[in-house]
Formats: sequence, C-alpha cells, structure tokens
Amino acid sequence: MRNRKFDSRVSGEIFIEPQLAPVMSSIETRCVTSRLDRKGAGKIVRFYRYFAPTALGILILAASIVPRSAEAQRRAQTAATASSIPSPRAVLGFNPGDDRTIADWKQISDYFARLDRASDRVEVRNIGTSTLGRTMFAAFISAPENIRSLENYKTIQARLADPRKVTSNAERDQLIRDGKTVVVISCSIHSTEIVASQMSMQLAYALASENDPDTLSILHNTILILIPSPNPDGVDIVANNYRKTLGTPQEGNGPAELYHYYAGHDDNRDWFMINLKETKAVTRLLWKEWFPEIVYDVHQQGSNGSRFFVPPFYDPPNPHIAPLLLRQVGLIGHKMAADVTAAGFKGILTNALYDTWWHGGFRTAPYFHNSVGILTEAASARIMSPSNVTREQLARSGTRGMRSAMEATTNFPDPWPGGAWHPRDIMQMELIASHAALSLASNYRADYLRNFYELSRVAISPKPTDTDAKRSEEPRAVAYLIAAGQGRDENVSKMIGALVEQGVEVYRLDKELHAITGTQMLRKLPNGSQQINILTIIAGGAPEVPAGSYIVFLNQPYRQNVLALFEPQVYPDRTTATGEAERPYDVAGWTLPMMMGIETRAVMSINEPANERKLTLINNENDVRRDLALPLWTSDKSPIANPVKPGIRVGIYKNSRAGNMDEGWTRYVFDTFNVPFQSLSETTIAAENPRAKFEVIVLPSEQTRAAPDESGDVQAGRGIDEVGYRNLARFVDDGGTLVCFDGSCGGLISQWKLPLKNVLQGVRSSDFYCPGSILRLDVDTSDPIARTMSKDTDAYFINSSAFELTNTPRPVFDAPQTPWPTKVIARYAKENVLRSGWLRGDDRIKDKIALAEVTMGKGRIVLFAFRPQHRGQTWGTLPFIWNAINGSK
Repeated sequence: MRNRKFDSRVSGEIFIEPQLAPVMSSIETRCVTSRLDRKGAGKIVRFYRYFAPTALGILILAASIVPRSAEAQRRAQTAATASSIPSPRAVLGFNPGDDRTIADWKQISDYFARLDRASDRVEVRNIGTSTLGRTMFAAFISAPENIRSLENYKTIQARLADPRKVTSNAERDQLIRDGKTVVVISCSIHSTEIVASQMSMQLAYALASENDPDTLSILHNTILILIPSPNPDGVDIVANNYRKTLGTPQEGNGPAELYHYYAGHDDNRDWFMINLKETKAVTRLLWKEWFPEIVYDVHQQGSNGSRFFVPPFYDPPNPHIAPLLLRQVGLIGHKMAADVTAAGFKGILTNALYDTWWHGGFRTAPYFHNSVGILTEAASARIMSPSNVTREQLARSGTRGMRSAMEATTNFPDPWPGGAWHPRDIMQMELIASHAALSLASNYRADYLRNFYELSRVAISPKPTDTDAKRSEEPRAVAYLIAAGQGRDENVSKMIGALVEQGVEVYRLDKELHAITGTQMLRKLPNGSQQINILTIIAGGAPEVPAGSYIVFLNQPYRQNVLALFEPQVYPDRTTATGEAERPYDVAGWTLPMMMGIETRAVMSINEPANERKLTLINNENDVRRDLALPLWTSDKSPIANPVKPGIRVGIYKNSRAGNMDEGWTRYVFDTFNVPFQSLSETTIAAENPRAKFEVIVLPSEQTRAAPDESGDVQAGRGIDEVGYRNLARFVDDGGTLVCFDGSCGGLISQWKLPLKNVLQGVRSSDFYCPGSILRLDVDTSDPIARTMSKDTDAYFINSSAFELTNTPRPVFDAPQTPWPTKVIARYAKENVLRSGWLRGDDRIKDKIALAEVTMGKGRIVLFAFRPQHRGQTWGTLPFIWNAINGSK
C-alpha cells in the first residue's frame, strides 16, 4: 500500500504512515518472545500488528506515524552499533527480571555509568543525594544531536512553561517547532515494588542500542529523563534483605525496617510539603529546571487483583485539574492498555481504585504543573521471586471499580485466570507501557508542547467559565495573603519555602498595600453538603496590608497548584452499594496553611495598580529566613532552634519487628527541630524500667491487633509485651511522661483501664467517617501543654479517635494507684468542626476530647486522639508535643 500523508492539526507538520499495520518495536518484540515460545510469539506478533491500530483508531490516527523530519534524520544519522553498547546481562551477569536475581543501587549506577560512556544517546546527570548519602541520578536519553543540545531544550521548556517569557505567537510557534516532548519515567519510589528499577536498565539499553524506525523516531522527537529510582536507599534495603532471605522461609517478604529512613511508603506522600531530600531533588529537576510534558510513575500493587492497572482513573477528580489533562491521561492510559493487551496479557484494569483527587503524589503533582501524570500498578511478585495466585484468591479480590478480579467488565474485559506470576511478567508490561507513552509523545510532539503552553497561558489569564458565571455574585480571590507578624516564623518560612521549591511565585511586600481580603471557610448547606465561602469585611474601605507580608498571586503558571493548596477541600460524600462510606485513595483534605497553623486571607482586590506595588520575588526559603531574622540553611542540617528545654532525655519507641511510618515521621520532626532523642525497642522497654534513662517516652501512632477498648493480644501488633507494659507503668509512676499519638492510645486505655473511651471504636462508616481531613479544635489555652496555641486550632484527623471520660479506673498491674485526675486540653469544636476534607457524622465527634492528660502516680500520660506530626506536615500542632515534653519532671 502507498504511504499516506497526514497534516498535524496544530503544527502543520506532515506525518507519514508508511504502512497500514505498525511494526512492533524491538522492545516489544523481545518482551513477547521472551515470554512465549516461537510459534506462540508469532501469533501474538501478528495479532498485535493488526489489532492494536484498530483498538486505538477511536483515539489516535495510528501509533506508527512519524514526522518527515524524523525520516530525514534517520537517513542522515549514523546508526549506533548494538555490539558497542553494553547489555545489562553483560554487566550484571543476569537479565533484569530473571527470577531470584536483583541489582542493588551500586550495580544499577554502574550500569548507567557504562551506558553513558558507551552511547552518545545517553547522558547521566547527578540530581542530588539521598537521605542516607547515596547519589541520585537521572539518565537523559535522546538522539545524539539532542543530547548535545540539552541546555537549549531546557531553555525552550522553561519558556513554554511560562508564556510571559514568550513575546509573540510567532515565537511560540517557533518554540513548538524546535522543542521536544520531555518525558519523565520514574521507577520504584516504593522499593519493595522493585521490578521497575530493574526494568529501567533494559529500557535504557533498548533505546541506546536499537535502530528500528520506531526507536529512532522516539529518540528524535522526545527527551526521556529516566530515573531508575528516586529512593536509592530503599533499593539497597530491599536488595540486601532479599539476598539475605533467599532460600529461607522469609524469601520474598519485605524488610522489617522502613524502606525510606524516615517515610517508608510515605515517601510518595511528600510532593507538596517537600520534606525529604529525595523529593527536593526530583522537584527541582522537574518543576524548576525541565518542566516535562509527561510524567510516568511506575508502581506495583498487591498480588491477588488485576495484573496491571492503567488510567483513566476513578472518581472523584480534583476540581483544579484541567479537563484537557484528564483527557490526555486517558489517551495515554488507553494506548498502554491496548498495547499490553495486544501483547497477550490478561487482567488489564482501567477506571478503578486510584483517583485524581489527592494532591501529594509523584503522579499527582504534574497535574498542578500543567503536565500529564501517569500511574501504572502491576501486580507484584514476591519481590523478585515468582508467586502463584489461585482462582479463589482472585475471586475474593475486589476494589472500587472492580467487583472481582474474575469478573469481566467494560473496564476489565479479560480477567487473568490465575497461575504462576513472575517478575519478568511485570517488567514486560512496564516496558510496553513505557514504549506506548514514548511513542505518543513522539508522534504528537507538537500537540503536547502546544497544550502544555496553552494550559500555562490560561492559568495566567483565565477565561470565565459557566461555573464562574453562576458564582459571579460571590467574591473571587485574585491572590492569597500571608500577613506579617503572626509569631510563627518557622512555620511561615517552611511553608513559603515549600511553595517556592515547587515553582510557585511568592512575593514580599516592601511597601504596604490596601486590599479587600476575606477568610475562606467551609459552611454546611441545609442539604448537609459543604461549600467554600469567603467572608469579607468591606465597611470602611480597603484596610492596610503591612509591609513585610507575603502575597501569592493567582495569575501565574501554577495557578491551579496555588488553589489546590490554599482552598479548603470539599470531598464529595460517596457511598458504596452497602451504604458504607467509599474510601478515597489517600486523604480527603490537605489545605496547607491550616496544617501549618498559619493565617492566610483571600485577596479580592488591591487598590494600588500593579506598577505602583513594591514587591520582591522570593527565591528560596533563606530569603524568608533573612526577613524574619532566622538562622539560615547552610547545609543539609536544619537550622531550626531546639524548642525543648536542656537536660530532658527523650526516647521514641521504634518497633523492631515491623517498620512504622508514623514512627519514621516522628523521628523526622525531631531531627528537623534538632530535638535530641534515642530510639528504644520493645526489647529495651521489657528489659528494665526506662525511668533511669528517660524523662519522656513517645509512642508514635501504631494500631494494635486487639480493639483498643477490649482485652486481647495487644503486643502482637505493636511488639510491646506484658512485661514492657509493666515497665512503662513503673516509668510513669516514677515521674516519667508518656506521650501517645492516636493509634497507640488504644492499647494503653485497654491495658491500664485509663478513664477514657474512644467513642468512635466500632462505629460503621455509614455513621461516621473522616479519612484524612482537617478538623477544628477548641483548645484550653490556660493549660501549659497549650501554651502559645490558639483557642481555635486546626488538627489532622485520619481515621483517628475521639475520647470521652469514663468512671474511676482500676489499678494498673502491681503499681500502687489512687484515683488520678484527668485534664482535658482540647476538644473537637462544637460547630463547624470540618475545616477541609470529608466528615460524615459530625455529631459523633463534636465536643469530644481530642487531647487529654492523665496523672498516674508521680508522672503523667498525654494522649493525643489525632496525629500532631502527621507526615511531617502538621506544623500547626507541633507545639503541643514540645510543650508536653517541656512539662516533664
């Protein structure tokens, strides 16, 4: 058949379709033939050739179309010889993805270093240092002439990301003609999801060595930034544990320790707070330097469900994500799903479980930077050992959007029947999905660049929408104000620093302004739903905004990011078929100023015209610290002054049998605030009364297996046995202070018969549900633990607790007891308790105890019904912790 020409609907470039059926890329061919015998592979290849373009015809012209400029480039380019490029097998001694093999970070780094030296298509750049000191790097992969001009393409991306830097439509069009689609593929941020880090070497090798037309087109039209793992420490933790347990009954289990030193699995919950060194490094790469059009975050999920989840995502969507981005996500996801299905894989799932509501993950951050964020989740093996999944296990596996892993539906048309599941199965799907994203990025290069530019342009000068028309009588914010003189300088510095790190523009007022401002809050409507209201006071004219305040304007490229972080979230009340609350993927609310304990106001209008405003752009957190006379960051060590009195010895309980993310975040907070502490295990607690070594012991939130208000084997979950509880009781009775966060309170209430009861214990989610939301506390500021706190304080509630007082308690073990007094320090508010997120059944929590102190012998127990240091993000409630420690004897 003769070649056909197609004109790009945006750029005017001519695309060539050389034949009706696409030729499989070498990546995909190797994936299929390594999985099937030769005869079966031939059938799959033929099926793929003719089925894939038909399945995608509704969505795209054809996956094989390539620009004429790429065709000319291929004729001019000197073909790379595969023999000169080291294969992963030649370097590692095994093929990535082979059963019971694993490459650690040193081996992965060594392979990419060799690839960098051998191929002019690859340039490896260091991007930072991990928490434990390992080098982080990214491999830039593209055509040799693109690699030689990386700085030029980085400049083009920066200008497309900010249309204010583009002076005319002609200049815009030239940038689009000259630019390349920048694609980020990041692997194994969750280190037990290890296969992608191994896959990264195979993907890089294929792109560096192959010379088929499809690969050359991808190299010409795209720049791939491949991150083998943004958590190199975790790669080694998992690799070392896997090798140690290989051939033992523990083979295939994850490590007992957190696979990120502080965050564990929560290292992918840090993408707006930017606490971790790894997050900082990648955020700088993406949103300060390269501004990618597509970000693909490669993950694994549980073993017994679908084999591969790809977008589109499940509801609800975040209202601040552009509809165009959601459509582009769906386009890439359907391309991935069709290609993986065409290669013979079953069990491919879309439109289920994972949603786009939450802000804070690697693949959600791009939406708020005008980029496409893609997540895939492959069914896990047992680290790098094969697993066997039965039909019965699959039949029992279900989630929102998938009733059963054995039931065919429109979004899950071909269930997997069960059987052996190997790491190589995972790797093959990830390679095909990566190729699908890269091929679309190549074939629609101009479209991706233009859409990226247009989303940024609209953010700067948004057009009114139908929703805006309906709200035309409501006050609308044009900026957010962080007023001077709040007294929480460290919090202000941290919040502004985090905003600037992710590319948000923040200005200092060098001269006062006059503005109409208002307070944003949630109000319950008569039908029980919530809406955001802005309460303003206009009488008397626009009040003065003092110099030294900070302002965040909305007319900037990352407008949607500002709105997503400053507005209260209103999560829709979603119910399952059984009447229970439908659980969101992560949390429901995260309004940043509320979590930071900082007062911000929405600015509706400013009297002074733009040319009369005296403003200074903030470049980094140190700019704010200079303004506020705080010590500066000069190294990785935090400059924050220790808020705890000298001489108080603090121990933080660390489960030696299983990593606890809340414990990790507790250590992070203490290290950030330079509070000295020692970790102590259940063995240490059981060995002796800890009072001789500590004045304070902190128990991070950790659920026990037994219900908090029932008897049972509580130590099975937390690791502290009965002897340990006796020693903790003696510790308190001898004058020690025990500080308990959220889930750790239940075990103590049960074991020691404390005069508190969790009123939410056992309540069905149809009656009460609050999954990661911000609630208002009513604080007794006369209590020493509430010193410096506001009477109205916001706290983070994530399926947490609410207490009420009970009768006089019984004795604790053999420690002599008398009835002890209990002080209530904070209660959940009586009215308007929900500040951001989702709260069902607020009557059950109103006016209930959120923070209490129980006196026991010479000591005391401080019980938080919530997590005051949640994910290192809730700086507004950290003073409760420091005050509780400082009140120790």
